[in-house]
Amino acid sequence: MNLFQNAKFFTTVNHLKDLPDTPLEIAFVGRSNAGKSSAINTLTNHVRLAYVSKTPGRTQHINFFELQNGNFMVDLPGYGYAQVPEAVRAHWVNLLGDYLRHRKQLIGLVLIMDARHPLKELDIRMLDFFHTTGRPVHILLSKADKLSKNEQIKTLSQVKKLLKPYSDRQNISVQLFSSLKKQGIDEANRTVGSWFDAADAAASSPKENLPQLYGNRISPT
Repeated sequence: MNLFQNAKFFTTVNHLKDLPDTPLEIAFVGRSNAGKSSAINTLTNHVRLAYVSKTPGRTQHINFFELQNGNFMVDLPGYGYAQVPEAVRAHWVNLLGDYLRHRKQLIGLVLIMDARHPLKELDIRMLDFFHTTGRPVHILLSKADKLSKNEQIKTLSQVKKLLKPYSDRQNISVQLFSSLKKQGIDEANRTVGSWFDAADAAASSPKENLPQLYGNRISPT
């Protein structure tokens, strides 16, 4: 089953106080112009569910999309480029940070990176920030079609090696992805789907079993 198929827009918010009361959420985040909106559209098989712009930083609010399983996908503002007033930028930083750190419905983060330029400084800062929550991270190396097959294999291997310090303390995974070639859709579905399965299992299990269900360092809240 394509978890993301038939996703539909639910609401958009610009302040934490307006966040909807949802069951479970997975969030998408990435550097501006990393291909986040295109990845969301490809996964959901929609042409313009998430707005794709040639101008980086156009996602300026937290956008919620309802999935067919009744849970939610959340599109977060991109980081690292947007040419906006400093006050607006500061608001985004606070909004993003508070959401990622404190949103109890959030069970995992999908981090989009351009396969040609992975693990830039801001990506590493995002990983360092989010790992403190103990929740899983799945990295999509987007625009993989821009690389040759050999370059794809090499890039994936290098990124996995660089992520080893994180994977020792957190459930973190990485894959190649291409919106243009529809590459990596099934793998992304399986990974994110497993998060929802684990969360559902944890919710119906004794509290002492939660660490085993999520991995040694994963917390459901």
